[in-house]
Amino acid sequence: MSPPSPVPRHVPRHVPRLRLTAVAAALFALLGASAVFLPRAEAAAPPLSQGHPVTASSVENAGAPASSAVDGNLGTRWSSAFADPQWLQVDLGATATVNQVVLNWETAYATAFQIQTSANGTSWTTVYSTTTATGGDQTLNVAGSGRYVRLYTTKRATQYGVSLWEFQVFGSGGTTPPPTGGGGNIVRVAEFLADCPFSHRLPDDPIIYPGLPGASHMHSFFGSTTTNASSTLTSLQNANSNCNPAVDKSAYWVPTLYKDDVPVEPVITTFYYLGEGVRDDIIAQTRPMPLGLRIVAGNAKATAPDATTISRWSCLHAGQVNPGKDFVNCPAGTMLESYLDFPQCWNGRDLDSADHKSHMAYPVNGQCPATHPVPVPKLRQVLRYPVNGDPSHFRLASGAGFTMHGDFFNAWPEAEMARRVDDCIRPIIKCGADGHP
Repeated sequence: MSPPSPVPRHVPRHVPRLRLTAVAAALFALLGASAVFLPRAEAAAPPLSQGHPVTASSVENAGAPASSAVDGNLGTRWSSAFADPQWLQVDLGATATVNQVVLNWETAYATAFQIQTSANGTSWTTVYSTTTATGGDQTLNVAGSGRYVRLYTTKRATQYGVSLWEFQVFGSGGTTPPPTGGGGNIVRVAEFLADCPFSHRLPDDPIIYPGLPGASHMHSFFGSTTTNASSTLTSLQNANSNCNPAVDKSAYWVPTLYKDDVPVEPVITTFYYLGEGVRDDIIAQTRPMPLGLRIVAGNAKATAPDATTISRWSCLHAGQVNPGKDFVNCPAGTMLESYLDFPQCWNGRDLDSADHKSHMAYPVNGQCPATHPVPVPKLRQVLRYPVNGDPSHFRLASGAGFTMHGDFFNAWPEAEMARRVDDCIRPIIKCGADGHP
């Protein structure tokens, strides 16, 4: 998460722009600067980019998705992971002539970046480049054409990611985003989700220690209400689930969190299935997760927070607290939250592997590596715990905060998973728990 940012000092670009009419300008010249006229408001065309499909190289967390950079709202933002380079690209729907790009940076900006256009989303032409940017609001006059427009950042100004309130593309051409049944614009985020509350605790792990009850550290289970060391795909399919939607019979589990050695369970548990992190053309190729797929994300045996730490800790409603790989100190009135992204590239063969990780991989440069060519939805685990304060009072059953990890055993009915991939992920549409926009 980027550092706290001030309330925006500007108005959204989509409000009508004010211009002096030619008559008013002439009268002003005749009467002198002491004369005062109210300018006539003329509605400006909205950005070509607004409401269109958008993807990014990464996102910091679920609260800062790529779609927030093109929603016309200066109260929402996209924020990337804490690394260089990063990119954000918008699909204008058809070839457009681009003459201006407006960047409304949050406090975490890029000092070096390029604006690029592309006809196909893979071959790019640079229409603007700088290595001395200072953030704030930037209006860039450019000359280019293409269906896709990309911001490509190569150097961050801070230790955090890069973050934009708005990424606006102006010009002519492109297409209008399709409306929803209610008359509004579809939210262009490739997403569906399942809300699965806490079910039970056991020192079991049917992926790492199958058939060995009590062999694991303590885990907190969500979704399937019967998960234990002996769970199989068949047992999950025949068991009850506490998820919304109830058709999700999958099992999700994490190491139990303790405060002063007393177990604490999350009160908000959401499992997002996303298409972000890869190019639009890769999203369009996304396949449903195969039935019975098992994935482990994170490192339960980590001895220090390092570059391999996948999980992040932050504070709900306390953006001024920087996220960390270990527990963070959340102020009173807030909650400790955990984010964990699972890999989304599958080798196309195995439902599991010896280390429970090698059959899956994370994307590289917006696409799946050749060794793991099949894109599937990215599972993002978001847990919010009703605790705050001194992190020294917290521990996981697996150890320090940087040992946070998640286990997933897929038991979605194949037809339900496939429908959500077809209706939500591939067309880049934000869907709810019912799998509909």
